[in-house]
Amino acid sequence: MPPVLQTQRLILRGHTLGDFVGCSRLWTNPDVTRFIGGRPSTQEEVWSRILRYAGHWQLLGFGYFVGVDRQSNEIVGEFGLANFHRDIDPPFGDTPEAGWAMLPDYHGKGLAREAMEAVLHYADTTRIPKTVCMIDPANAASIRLAGTLGFREYARTTYQKHSSILFERPAPNAA
Repeated sequence: MPPVLQTQRLILRGHTLGDFVGCSRLWTNPDVTRFIGGRPSTQEEVWSRILRYAGHWQLLGFGYFVGVDRQSNEIVGEFGLANFHRDIDPPFGDTPEAGWAMLPDYHGKGLAREAMEAVLHYADTTRIPKTVCMIDPANAASIRLAGTLGFREYARTTYQKHSSILFERPAPNAA
């Protein structure tokens, strides 16, 4: 069962069946998916994504959170850690991959940083020694955020015909 994380402006919690509409609004938005796969998701893909997130928590003890605005109770995005077993070189192995996606109305307000700081604090306190992330080279905002969060580039590669930069972040308490 995922924990509930609270930040100044957000509640980060596990997905529920009632989140399908809000998550669909996120993943069918072309501005959200421009750097994540390059095309809006179908309803079927959104449903599979939610189920995959639930499976992460059940099997791995980490996963994605849905981020909800504390004042409006609206979904602003998804933030978390995953192991997607990507066919990528160099491979991630079992290192959790950090990721974030947010509706455009919430960009530029520091919410992704706020959410990911909480997610990474959770990772650090649960003794996850390192996290990685993968970002499209044209996604300047996410590259800046990754740097702010302590991620450093370690490789460039291609994943599913898209150029990608790979970043890693050791936990502050990792040896």
